[in-house]
Amino acid sequence: MASSAVITAIRGAILSLALVVFLGNIMMWIIMPTDTYYNDWLLHILADTNSTFFGIQGPIMLDFTFPILFIAVLGCFYLHLGKKKTSFTQSSKKCDKLRFLRRPMIVKGFGIVNLTELALFTMFIALCVWYFADYVRHWFKQVPQRAMERSEKLWQTKLDRVAIVTGTTGNLCLTFLFYPVTRGSSILPMLGLTSEASIKYHIWLGNLAMGLFTAHGFLYIVYWIITNRLSEMLKWGDHYVSNIAGEIALLSGLALWITTYPPIRRKMFELFFYTHYLYILFIIFFILHIGIGFACIMLPGFYLFVIDRYLRFLKSRERVRLVSARVLPCDTLELNFSKSRGLNYNPTSNIFINVPSISKLQWHPFTVTSSSNLEPERLSVVIKCEGSWTKKLYEIISSPSSPNRFQVSVEGPYGPSATHFLRFKINK
Repeated sequence: MASSAVITAIRGAILSLALVVFLGNIMMWIIMPTDTYYNDWLLHILADTNSTFFGIQGPIMLDFTFPILFIAVLGCFYLHLGKKKTSFTQSSKKCDKLRFLRRPMIVKGFGIVNLTELALFTMFIALCVWYFADYVRHWFKQVPQRAMERSEKLWQTKLDRVAIVTGTTGNLCLTFLFYPVTRGSSILPMLGLTSEASIKYHIWLGNLAMGLFTAHGFLYIVYWIITNRLSEMLKWGDHYVSNIAGEIALLSGLALWITTYPPIRRKMFELFFYTHYLYILFIIFFILHIGIGFACIMLPGFYLFVIDRYLRFLKSRERVRLVSARVLPCDTLELNFSKSRGLNYNPTSNIFINVPSISKLQWHPFTVTSSSNLEPERLSVVIKCEGSWTKKLYEIISSPSSPNRFQVSVEGPYGPSATHFLRFKINK
């Protein structure tokens, strides 16, 4: 009992430290566009990080890269120490007054959300507006001198400054884009979130980022046309900005973004799935476009995503044993996999299944229908034939000449750490 209390206290301290570091990181985002940062803070940070190894990206790494990676390490210790043992009944009484903040509701354009999510999203939009507005104010101070150097009109130089600020605001959205899709993240569980429940954040941030990047590219094309400098589109700068790289990144992002449109995604899932791999091309040319120094702002989230993706790739290469497959009524299949007794999962968990004979790249999520307590050596899923992939799987299994064994890979299961289905009131 005493050891449990100690572990709970340590986990609480780790969570508090992570929260303090995260709030400090958000404060740096708020301060970054201001004169205080450029005229005071940045000078001190540059003096302390001035070295031949880090160079100009030293302040950025100190302010934006290191805090996130430090939080991820804290998250590993937090999860390793185990779950906090608190009675749900007691916690529900304490949080009864705030329960309405987590009550799910359907909002058009957002899906199923709660007031907490809407509040956080509103605060993020406010941060983007502040970031954009204060950067515009900061850059507009340099407009007269810059217009004189380039022999431009003031409004033309202002258009140039608005275009660059639109891109930097898009980088703010890109910074947080990869956290929700990092399935093995140590950060999301600290907040009580799962990657499955956080996909909507990825969608929101992706739409915001691509909207801003598209506006950034469009404004620069207009700027180059009105200043008779359209040849700038073919410029590959040796320092800081490479325009061609930015255009390639934008075209890759647009191809990826267009295929996420719901009618296209639902009717042509394979097109949506494969074009999503363009994110690799997008990130590479995005870094070439803005330079590694400024890219260090968004690299922590992408770095954690790449590490998670690599570990999942190694894990998914292992084949699992398919114990049995049954054809059920209404074009439905049941797959039963062998599992170790030590693998436990909660209700509503899901796994990703890959059948190389159908597609080596496609992984499809399905909800686990078995219980790890009642069936310790078996994991089951029920699959309804809706798309082309599931129909091909149904044809393979239902065919009289189907092979007795075929290769299947499984990733997961993923799911919530706890399922508190009693937290909602029941209408009698």
